[in-house]
Amino acid sequence: MGRGRAKAKQTKVARDLKYRTHETDFSALAQELHGAKQDKQPDSAEDDYDDYAGYPDTRD
Repeated sequence: MGRGRAKAKQTKVARDLKYRTHETDFSALAQELHGAKQDKQPDSAEDDYDDYAGYPDTRD
């Protein structure tokens, strides 16, 4: 008992995915699938704690 509501929700979502028109960016999909480099890559030399460098070290 109680599965009817969940199944109805799944059916609604499946219909929405099937019949809704999608704006697909195929070039972005191709880049993702081929492992193209992203525009923004983290700088490995940058320290995450640089924002706190101005604070005094309270550790003893």
